[in-house]
Amino acid sequence: MKLFYSPGACSLAPHIILRETGTPFTLVKVDLGQHRTPEGGSYYELNPKGQVPLLALDDGTTLSEGPVIAQYIAELAGRQDLLPPVGSLARYKVLEWQNYITSELHKSFSPLFDSRIDAATKAIFIEQLGKKYAWIDSRLEGRAYLTGDTMTVADPYLFAVTGWAPQLGVDLSQLANVQAFLGRMTERDSVKAALEAEGLAQAA
Repeated sequence: MKLFYSPGACSLAPHIILRETGTPFTLVKVDLGQHRTPEGGSYYELNPKGQVPLLALDDGTTLSEGPVIAQYIAELAGRQDLLPPVGSLARYKVLEWQNYITSELHKSFSPLFDSRIDAATKAIFIEQLGKKYAWIDSRLEGRAYLTGDTMTVADPYLFAVTGWAPQLGVDLSQLANVQAFLGRMTERDSVKAALEAEGLAQAA
């Protein structure tokens, strides 16, 4: 398998899960500015969306969309701690978080990366993110991870997108449960290895 990634992007989430499961893979860095692969080829030829992550399987099949890749990796590895079995309520709770992070957090951060958007508009998104993270902080009360004491595929996704907050002016420093969650994640060997491989270890 090959995981196409950009340092610190949302591709960090499946990267962590690959390492958490011990799944063999090769890491391939993509220049998202130029949409080029390390060999100089057009990344659009691999993924017409032009986005990361992209998981290329041994038979040439590709999967895009981080939450789907995370689900595939967890099920391929048979890790029901990361994604509970089909039909269980616990599974739907994990998928509920994946959907929330995708639609409410990930996409709310996206405008903050766009230099064409004015400061007043960005301030609205920052305010909205603050309220959403305050709610997440309340949900983390008494919990090590989003759904309880065990890390699931949703936690690396939350960790990855929350890592963008400091550079984009989203102040989460007063949210004790969120900060404890981030600290807990950075202590995991899989997270340490992924951050190191992406050149982000000092930032963590």
